[in-house]
Amino acid sequence: MLKIKFTAVLLIAFLLQVNAQEFLTPSYTFSHKKTSYVTLKDGTEKKGTLSDIDIKKGLIKKITIVDDATGKKLKLKAQDVSSMYLVPSGFDKLTKATSFLKDAQKWNNDKLNQDFLSQGYVYFENSNVKIKKKVLPMLMQLLNPDFSNHVKVYHDPMAKQTASVGIGGVTLAGGDAKSYYVKIEGESTAYLLTRKDYKKEFKPFWTKCPAVTEKFTDAKWTDLPKHIVEYTETCGK
Repeated sequence: MLKIKFTAVLLIAFLLQVNAQEFLTPSYTFSHKKTSYVTLKDGTEKKGTLSDIDIKKGLIKKITIVDDATGKKLKLKAQDVSSMYLVPSGFDKLTKATSFLKDAQKWNNDKLNQDFLSQGYVYFENSNVKIKKKVLPMLMQLLNPDFSNHVKVYHDPMAKQTASVGIGGVTLAGGDAKSYYVKIEGESTAYLLTRKDYKKEFKPFWTKCPAVTEKFTDAKWTDLPKHIVEYTETCGK
């Protein structure tokens, strides 16, 4: 009986994830068994199993990995990390892997490791982020790795979400975030884009690509992934 229920959950998760191009569900817990890959700002590459991750107010402050090369623990401050690939735990990994099956080859960001992404790895990168009046460097989780060549969408750790669909306590779909940090090509800083302000900011936000506002006149927040794909196909350099 348990096996049948588990299979049903997997099937529903798969069907809900492959319907349309969309953002990945943010990951909050990560494997302590699978290999993690970390690139430091000086270009040094490290790989090993995750030992600990220090998160405060939703933001990563420090990660600790057991280095494959030495067997010793490496404590890495977020500010020293350029990018990293971590494996999400359990069902989170399943939804990442199935989501990537969509149109990944069409809009591939060739700067990312496509093999890691296809295996369900989560990608983080260091970016300048505008928080109120301050601009701070932060290690951000990229939610659109398979169509992020021209517009990057990062998880907002403090974002509230809409209702979601779940079975047995496992979130499968829905739960759309009410805000993201977004960075368009040519800009050095990501800034907060919210559901409540999107209609007001729609035309100014897409001023570099009038084709988006011409094609999508209703500025629906849930169509944000489609808006990014339109920008990528029509105006991406």
